[in-house]
Amino acid sequence: MTPGKKLAVIERPEEELASLRSQILTLKAQMSAVIVAHNYQHPEVQDIADFVGDSLELSRKSTQLDARAIIFCGVHFMAETAAILNPDKTVYLAHGTAGCPMADMIDARELREWKVRYPKAAVVCYVNTTAEVKAESDICCTSANAVKVVESVPQDEALFVPDENLGRFVAARTTKKMMFHFYPGYCVTHARLNAEQVKLARSLHPDAPVVVHPECKPEVAALADAVLSTSQMVRYCKENPARSFLIGTEMGLLHRLRHEAPDKEFYLISNSLVCPNMKKTTLDSVLDTMRLKRNVVMVPEDIRVKAKRAVDRMLEIV
Repeated sequence: MTPGKKLAVIERPEEELASLRSQILTLKAQMSAVIVAHNYQHPEVQDIADFVGDSLELSRKSTQLDARAIIFCGVHFMAETAAILNPDKTVYLAHGTAGCPMADMIDARELREWKVRYPKAAVVCYVNTTAEVKAESDICCTSANAVKVVESVPQDEALFVPDENLGRFVAARTTKKMMFHFYPGYCVTHARLNAEQVKLARSLHPDAPVVVHPECKPEVAALADAVLSTSQMVRYCKENPARSFLIGTEMGLLHRLRHEAPDKEFYLISNSLVCPNMKKTTLDSVLDTMRLKRNVVMVPEDIRVKAKRAVDRMLEIV
Protein backbone atom coordinates (compact mmCIF):
# COMPACT_ATOMS: atom_id res chain seq x y z
CA MET A 1 0.00 0.00 0.00
CA THR A 2 1.32 3.39 -0.96
CA PRO A 3 0.67 6.57 1.06
CA GLY A 4 -0.42 9.53 -1.00
CA LYS A 5 2.73 11.51 -0.33
CA LYS A 6 4.92 8.84 -1.93
CA LEU A 7 3.47 8.55 -5.42
CA ALA A 8 5.94 7.06 -7.83
CA VAL A 9 7.13 9.71 -10.27
CA ILE A 10 9.94 9.92 -12.75
CA GLU A 11 12.82 11.61 -10.94
CA ARG A 12 14.14 14.38 -13.16
CA PRO A 13 16.03 17.58 -12.41
CA GLU A 14 13.66 20.42 -11.61
CA GLU A 15 15.34 22.70 -14.16
CA GLU A 16 14.59 20.13 -16.87
CA LEU A 17 10.93 19.94 -15.86
CA ALA A 18 10.73 23.73 -15.66
CA SER A 19 12.08 23.99 -19.20
CA LEU A 20 9.49 21.52 -20.49
CA ARG A 21 6.69 23.40 -18.72
CA SER A 22 7.87 26.71 -20.13
CA GLN A 23 7.98 25.36 -23.69
CA ILE A 24 4.51 23.79 -23.32
CA LEU A 25 3.00 27.02 -22.02
CA THR A 26 4.56 29.00 -24.87
CA LEU A 27 3.15 26.61 -27.46
CA LYS A 28 -0.21 26.58 -25.72
CA ALA A 29 -0.49 30.34 -26.15
CA GLN A 30 0.65 30.18 -29.79
CA MET A 31 -1.88 27.44 -30.59
CA SER A 32 -4.71 29.02 -28.58
CA ALA A 33 -4.99 25.66 -26.89
CA VAL A 34 -6.21 24.28 -23.60
CA ILE A 35 -4.73 21.26 -21.86
CA VAL A 36 -7.04 18.83 -20.10
CA ALA A 37 -5.93 15.81 -18.10
CA HIS A 38 -7.58 12.80 -16.55
CA ASN A 39 -7.21 12.09 -12.83
CA TYR A 40 -5.01 9.07 -13.62
CA GLN A 41 -2.25 11.04 -15.33
CA HIS A 42 1.25 11.53 -13.90
CA PRO A 43 1.35 14.34 -11.29
CA GLU A 44 3.49 16.61 -13.47
CA VAL A 45 0.99 16.22 -16.32
CA GLN A 46 -1.95 17.04 -14.06
CA ASP A 47 -0.07 20.10 -12.81
CA ILE A 48 0.43 21.52 -16.32
CA ALA A 49 -3.24 21.06 -17.26
CA ASP A 50 -5.84 23.81 -17.31
CA PHE A 51 -8.40 21.31 -16.08
CA VAL A 52 -8.20 17.91 -14.38
CA GLY A 53 -11.14 15.57 -13.92
CA ASP A 54 -12.84 12.26 -14.52
CA SER A 55 -14.67 11.19 -17.68
CA LEU A 56 -17.89 13.06 -16.87
CA GLU A 57 -16.09 16.22 -15.75
CA LEU A 58 -13.91 16.20 -18.87
CA SER A 59 -16.89 15.55 -21.16
CA ARG A 60 -18.79 18.49 -19.69
CA LYS A 61 -15.76 20.76 -19.67
CA SER A 62 -14.91 20.03 -23.30
CA THR A 63 -18.21 21.66 -24.36
CA GLN A 64 -17.27 24.89 -22.56
CA LEU A 65 -13.71 25.48 -23.72
CA ASP A 66 -12.84 28.72 -25.49
CA ALA A 67 -9.92 27.58 -27.60
CA ARG A 68 -8.93 26.51 -31.08
CA ALA A 69 -7.22 23.33 -29.92
CA ILE A 70 -7.58 20.78 -27.12
CA ILE A 71 -4.53 18.88 -25.89
CA PHE A 72 -5.97 15.77 -24.26
CA CYS A 73 -3.86 14.02 -21.65
CA GLY A 74 -5.66 10.72 -21.30
CA VAL A 75 -6.50 7.78 -23.54
CA HIS A 76 -7.91 7.63 -27.04
CA PHE A 77 -11.63 7.26 -26.31
CA MET A 78 -11.51 10.39 -24.14
CA ALA A 79 -9.92 12.48 -26.88
CA GLU A 80 -12.45 11.02 -29.31
CA THR A 81 -15.29 12.16 -27.05
CA ALA A 82 -13.81 15.66 -27.03
CA ALA A 83 -13.65 15.57 -30.85
CA ILE A 84 -17.26 14.39 -31.03
CA LEU A 85 -18.38 17.36 -28.96
CA ASN A 86 -16.05 19.92 -30.59
CA PRO A 87 -16.08 19.59 -34.38
CA ASP A 88 -14.79 23.16 -34.69
CA LYS A 89 -11.67 22.46 -32.63
CA THR A 90 -8.54 20.43 -33.30
CA VAL A 91 -8.15 17.70 -30.69
CA TYR A 92 -4.72 16.22 -30.03
CA LEU A 93 -4.06 13.09 -27.98
CA ALA A 94 -0.97 13.82 -25.90
CA HIS A 95 0.43 10.33 -26.52
CA GLY A 96 -0.55 8.70 -29.78
CA THR A 97 -0.64 5.09 -28.54
CA ALA A 98 -2.48 5.67 -25.25
CA GLY A 99 -5.50 3.41 -25.63
CA CYS A 100 -7.96 1.59 -23.39
CA PRO A 101 -8.11 -2.23 -23.30
CA MET A 102 -11.73 -2.12 -22.15
CA ALA A 103 -12.73 0.08 -25.08
CA ASP A 104 -11.02 -2.40 -27.41
CA MET A 105 -13.09 -5.29 -26.03
CA ILE A 106 -16.10 -4.35 -28.16
CA ASP A 107 -16.49 -2.90 -31.65
CA ALA A 108 -19.48 -1.71 -33.66
CA ARG A 109 -19.98 -5.07 -35.38
CA GLU A 110 -20.12 -6.94 -32.08
CA LEU A 111 -22.54 -4.41 -30.62
CA ARG A 112 -24.85 -4.75 -33.63
CA GLU A 113 -24.88 -8.52 -33.07
CA TRP A 114 -25.86 -8.02 -29.42
CA LYS A 115 -28.57 -5.56 -30.44
CA VAL A 116 -30.11 -8.23 -32.69
CA ARG A 117 -30.04 -10.59 -29.73
CA TYR A 118 -31.85 -8.08 -27.47
CA PRO A 119 -33.97 -5.93 -29.81
CA LYS A 120 -36.13 -4.41 -27.04
CA ALA A 121 -33.23 -3.24 -24.90
CA ALA A 122 -31.98 0.31 -24.60
CA VAL A 123 -28.27 0.30 -25.39
CA VAL A 124 -26.48 2.02 -22.52
CA CYS A 125 -22.89 2.55 -23.50
CA TYR A 126 -20.14 3.32 -21.01
CA VAL A 127 -18.14 6.32 -22.21
CA ASN A 128 -15.06 4.05 -22.22
CA THR A 129 -15.79 3.00 -25.81
CA THR A 130 -14.93 4.02 -29.36
CA ALA A 131 -16.92 6.59 -31.33
CA GLU A 132 -18.27 3.79 -33.54
CA VAL A 133 -19.70 1.98 -30.52
CA LYS A 134 -21.20 5.21 -29.17
CA ALA A 135 -22.82 5.75 -32.57
CA GLU A 136 -24.59 2.39 -32.22
CA SER A 137 -25.85 3.23 -28.72
CA ASP A 138 -28.94 4.98 -27.39
CA ILE A 139 -27.20 6.82 -24.57
CA CYS A 140 -23.76 7.02 -22.96
CA CYS A 141 -22.96 7.03 -19.27
CA THR A 142 -19.98 7.44 -16.98
CA SER A 143 -19.34 5.80 -13.64
CA ALA A 144 -20.54 9.03 -12.00
CA ASN A 145 -23.99 9.12 -13.62
CA ALA A 146 -24.63 5.53 -14.74
CA VAL A 147 -27.52 4.89 -12.34
CA LYS A 148 -29.31 8.10 -13.32
CA VAL A 149 -28.73 7.39 -17.01
CA VAL A 150 -30.21 3.89 -16.79
CA GLU A 151 -33.22 5.18 -14.87
CA SER A 152 -33.78 7.83 -17.56
CA VAL A 153 -34.33 5.45 -20.48
CA PRO A 154 -37.97 4.68 -21.40
CA GLN A 155 -37.38 0.97 -21.96
CA ASP A 156 -37.65 -1.61 -19.20
CA GLU A 157 -34.74 -3.59 -20.63
CA ALA A 158 -31.13 -2.47 -20.92
CA LEU A 159 -28.08 -3.78 -22.75
CA PHE A 160 -25.10 -2.43 -20.82
CA VAL A 161 -21.75 -2.31 -22.64
CA PRO A 162 -18.90 -2.95 -22.22
CA ASP A 163 -18.09 -3.00 -18.47
CA GLU A 164 -19.92 -5.87 -16.78
CA ASN A 165 -18.78 -4.84 -13.29
CA LEU A 166 -20.13 -1.33 -13.67
CA GLY A 167 -23.31 -2.72 -15.22
CA ARG A 168 -23.92 -5.03 -12.28
CA PHE A 169 -23.18 -2.19 -9.86
CA VAL A 170 -25.85 -0.12 -11.59
CA ALA A 171 -28.38 -2.96 -11.71
CA ALA A 172 -28.06 -3.46 -7.96
CA ARG A 173 -28.72 0.22 -7.24
CA THR A 174 -31.42 1.30 -9.67
CA THR A 175 -34.91 1.77 -8.26
CA LYS A 176 -36.43 1.05 -11.67
CA LYS A 177 -37.53 -2.51 -12.41
CA MET A 178 -35.47 -3.49 -15.42
CA MET A 179 -34.04 -6.51 -17.16
CA PHE A 180 -30.29 -6.16 -17.72
CA HIS A 181 -27.99 -7.78 -20.24
CA PHE A 182 -24.25 -7.34 -19.64
CA TYR A 183 -21.47 -7.43 -22.19
CA PRO A 184 -18.47 -9.23 -20.61
CA GLY A 185 -15.94 -6.39 -20.72
CA TYR A 186 -13.83 -5.12 -17.84
CA CYS A 187 -11.08 -2.71 -16.82
CA VAL A 188 -7.77 -4.55 -16.75
CA THR A 189 -6.38 -2.30 -14.01
CA HIS A 190 -9.35 -2.42 -11.63
CA ALA A 191 -9.70 -6.17 -12.19
CA ARG A 192 -6.34 -6.65 -10.44
CA LEU A 193 -7.85 -5.63 -7.11
CA ASN A 194 -9.22 -8.54 -5.08
CA ALA A 195 -11.08 -9.04 -1.84
CA GLU A 196 -8.07 -10.37 0.08
CA GLN A 197 -6.12 -7.19 -0.68
CA VAL A 198 -9.00 -5.09 0.66
CA LYS A 199 -9.20 -7.18 3.84
CA LEU A 200 -5.46 -6.88 4.40
CA ALA A 201 -5.52 -3.12 3.85
CA ARG A 202 -8.39 -2.70 6.29
CA SER A 203 -6.55 -4.76 8.92
CA LEU A 204 -3.57 -2.42 8.61
CA HIS A 205 -5.69 0.76 8.63
CA PRO A 206 -8.89 -0.14 10.53
CA ASP A 207 -10.05 3.47 10.91
CA ALA A 208 -9.71 4.32 7.21
CA PRO A 209 -12.85 4.11 5.05
CA VAL A 210 -12.44 1.90 1.96
CA VAL A 211 -13.34 3.77 -1.23
CA VAL A 212 -13.30 1.89 -4.54
CA HIS A 213 -14.30 2.44 -8.15
CA PRO A 214 -17.42 0.72 -9.59
CA GLU A 215 -15.23 -0.88 -12.27
CA CYS A 216 -13.92 -3.14 -9.48
CA LYS A 217 -15.20 -6.68 -9.06
CA PRO A 218 -18.49 -7.10 -7.13
CA GLU A 219 -16.75 -8.88 -4.26
CA VAL A 220 -14.42 -5.88 -3.89
CA ALA A 221 -17.27 -3.38 -4.05
CA ALA A 222 -19.13 -5.37 -1.39
CA LEU A 223 -16.30 -4.75 1.08
CA ALA A 224 -16.11 -0.99 0.47
CA ASP A 225 -17.57 1.82 2.52
CA ALA A 226 -18.20 3.76 -0.69
CA VAL A 227 -18.18 2.86 -4.39
CA LEU A 228 -17.64 6.03 -6.38
CA SER A 229 -16.28 7.60 -9.54
CA THR A 230 -12.98 9.41 -9.14
CA SER A 231 -14.56 12.87 -8.87
CA GLN A 232 -17.03 11.50 -6.32
CA MET A 233 -14.10 9.99 -4.40
CA VAL A 234 -12.49 13.42 -4.13
CA ARG A 235 -15.68 14.98 -2.77
CA TYR A 236 -16.27 12.08 -0.39
CA CYS A 237 -12.78 12.23 1.07
CA LYS A 238 -12.89 16.02 1.46
CA GLU A 239 -16.25 15.95 3.23
CA ASN A 240 -15.76 12.81 5.35
CA PRO A 241 -14.38 13.51 8.84
CA ALA A 242 -11.98 10.54 8.64
CA ARG A 243 -8.29 11.45 8.59
CA SER A 244 -7.12 8.60 6.34
CA PHE A 245 -8.62 6.60 3.46
CA LEU A 246 -7.95 3.38 1.58
CA ILE A 247 -8.26 4.04 -2.15
CA GLY A 248 -9.17 1.39 -4.72
CA THR A 249 -8.60 3.01 -8.09
CA GLU A 250 -5.70 3.95 -10.37
CA MET A 251 -2.85 5.48 -8.41
CA GLY A 252 -2.91 8.79 -10.29
CA LEU A 253 -5.94 9.93 -8.29
CA LEU A 254 -3.82 10.14 -5.14
CA HIS A 255 -2.15 13.27 -6.51
CA ARG A 256 -5.46 15.11 -6.82
CA LEU A 257 -6.64 13.80 -3.44
CA ARG A 258 -3.44 15.01 -1.79
CA HIS A 259 -3.79 18.40 -3.48
CA GLU A 260 -7.44 18.93 -2.51
CA ALA A 261 -7.24 17.39 0.96
CA PRO A 262 -3.65 18.06 2.08
CA ASP A 263 -4.46 17.45 5.74
CA LYS A 264 -5.45 13.80 5.14
CA GLU A 265 -3.62 10.58 4.35
CA PHE A 266 -4.42 8.31 1.40
CA TYR A 267 -3.30 4.72 0.95
CA LEU A 268 -3.50 2.76 -2.27
CA ILE A 269 -5.02 -0.63 -1.49
CA SER A 270 -2.74 -2.35 -3.99
CA ASN A 271 0.41 -1.18 -5.76
CA SER A 272 -0.85 -3.02 -8.87
CA LEU A 273 -3.40 -0.27 -9.51
CA VAL A 274 -1.40 1.36 -12.30
CA CYS A 275 -2.79 1.88 -15.82
CA PRO A 276 0.15 1.63 -18.26
CA ASN A 277 -1.78 3.50 -20.94
CA MET A 278 -2.60 6.45 -18.68
CA LYS A 279 1.04 6.57 -17.66
CA LYS A 280 2.30 6.83 -21.26
CA THR A 281 1.69 10.57 -21.28
CA THR A 282 4.62 12.65 -20.05
CA LEU A 283 5.59 16.28 -20.34
CA ASP A 284 7.87 15.21 -23.18
CA SER A 285 5.00 13.62 -25.13
CA VAL A 286 2.78 16.65 -24.50
CA LEU A 287 5.50 18.94 -25.83
CA ASP A 288 6.25 16.75 -28.86
CA THR A 289 2.56 16.49 -29.72
CA MET A 290 2.16 20.26 -29.60
CA ARG A 291 5.40 21.07 -31.38
CA LEU A 292 4.83 18.60 -34.21
CA LYS A 293 1.04 19.01 -34.22
CA ARG A 294 0.67 15.25 -34.37
CA ASN A 295 -1.81 12.73 -32.92
CA VAL A 296 -4.83 14.64 -34.22
CA VAL A 297 -8.00 12.76 -33.29
CA MET A 298 -10.64 12.84 -36.01
CA VAL A 299 -14.08 11.19 -36.16
CA PRO A 300 -15.90 10.73 -39.50
CA GLU A 301 -18.86 13.10 -39.60
CA ASP A 302 -21.55 10.44 -40.00
CA ILE A 303 -20.24 8.58 -36.95
CA ARG A 304 -19.66 11.80 -35.02
CA VAL A 305 -23.27 12.94 -35.44
CA LYS A 306 -24.69 9.61 -34.26
CA ALA A 307 -22.24 9.34 -31.38
CA LYS A 308 -22.95 12.92 -30.32
CA ARG A 309 -26.63 12.10 -29.87
CA ALA A 310 -25.72 9.42 -27.33
CA VAL A 311 -23.25 11.70 -25.54
CA ASP A 312 -25.65 14.66 -25.54
CA ARG A 313 -28.35 12.52 -23.96
CA MET A 314 -25.90 11.62 -21.23
CA LEU A 315 -24.97 15.26 -20.61
CA GLU A 316 -28.64 16.12 -20.18
CA ILE A 317 -28.75 13.86 -17.13
CA VAL A 318 -28.13 15.90 -13.97
